[in-house]
Amino acid sequence: MSKEDNSIAFGLGLLAGILGGITAAVLFAPKSGEETRAELKEAITEFAQKHAPEIKEAKKQALESLDMMKYKLERQYNKINEHIKAKQLAKAREREDMSYDFN
Repeated sequence: MSKEDNSIAFGLGLLAGILGGITAAVLFAPKSGEETRAELKEAITEFAQKHAPEIKEAKKQALESLDMMKYKLERQYNKINEHIKAKQLAKAREREDMSYDFN
C-alpha cells in the first residue's frame, strides 16, 4: 500500500470516527427523540459546512482510488479471460490434430 493510499485511509477513518463520535454523543444525551434528531441534524450540518473542503477532497481521492482499482481489476480480468481462451484454443487444436492422426 502506498503512502498516498495510507493517507486516504487515515483521512476517511478520521472522518468516520468524528461522525461516529458526534452521533454517539447526541444519541446518548438524555433528551427527547425530537430534540436529539434536531441536535444531530444541526451538528452534522455544522460539521459538513465547517469541513466541506476536506470532505470534498476525501471524496475526490476515494473516487480516484476506486477508479484505479476498477481499472486494475478490469485489466486483470481481461488477462485471465485471454489466458483461458488461449488454453481452450490450444486444447481444441490439440484435439483437432489428434482427430487427423490416423496412425
